[in-house]
Amino acid sequence: MTRSVKKVSEWRGSQLAEFIGFFMLRIAVYSVLFILLYFFYDISSQGYKVISWEFLSQAPRRGMTEGGIFPAIVGTFLVTLITAIFAVPLGMAAAIYLNEYARAGRLTRLIRLSIRNLAGVPSIVYGLFGVILFVNIMKFGTSVLSAGLTLGLLTLPWTITASEEALKSVPDAYREGALALGATRWQMIRTNVLPYAIPGMLTGAVLGLARAAGETAPIMFTGAAFYLPYIPQSLKDQFMALPYHLYIMATQHHAIDRARELAYGTALVLIAFIILFNLGAILIRSRLRKKWRH
Repeated sequence: MTRSVKKVSEWRGSQLAEFIGFFMLRIAVYSVLFILLYFFYDISSQGYKVISWEFLSQAPRRGMTEGGIFPAIVGTFLVTLITAIFAVPLGMAAAIYLNEYARAGRLTRLIRLSIRNLAGVPSIVYGLFGVILFVNIMKFGTSVLSAGLTLGLLTLPWTITASEEALKSVPDAYREGALALGATRWQMIRTNVLPYAIPGMLTGAVLGLARAAGETAPIMFTGAAFYLPYIPQSLKDQFMALPYHLYIMATQHHAIDRARELAYGTALVLIAFIILFNLGAILIRSRLRKKWRH
């Protein structure tokens, strides 16, 4: 009888601990969602007032107190495109090599450790490195190309890490079955590994690009201009970008009160840009998954 009472007491104690644990997790999730929704509501309620075709299609005028943000939209798109072209293929290829070809050993562990440490380096350090490498040594100047390559370096560790984790999630039985049937290592990777890993690899790449699209510190040293009311004509030109434009409008503008509504509008456009970018990537990922698995 005593043992039964003890078991019931232990069961109730474990049930109570489980209830408290799940309750605290729900509180954490709801708190984060509330904060995010509040921020989005605050930006949307202030920013929608200035959203118009003129705001989206014209250049800024009168010291960025009138006009629109079209050059900043184009500049952000170009820099993100260069970042994707540079970082995504290189990062995925590096992840495939590390996970599928590299031998387990001290050197491989050191490379992985270095990649994870690089993912935590502050973005301003990448900006200074970009100035030294791309602006000064490679003579690209302060330009769209320098800024895009700098953001590519910033994104590369994220892409490699996420891609390698996606590759690790594929069961080893898929690899062993293909090799047992006489397939080469690359045929095994292409037909039995990548179709299952590519959704996770693309997800990591998209998260890295979304972070890069909202960065200010790297581009302010390598190519972003304070005020440039025209779009760049080549990759060697300077450009305006939404995050740097927003930073100037919100903190450094000579008439912050007059520019505050425009700053809210810029923030709303930047959020919409990142959301649309992620939605597009999700659609591409979904189509690739269906195509590769069938």
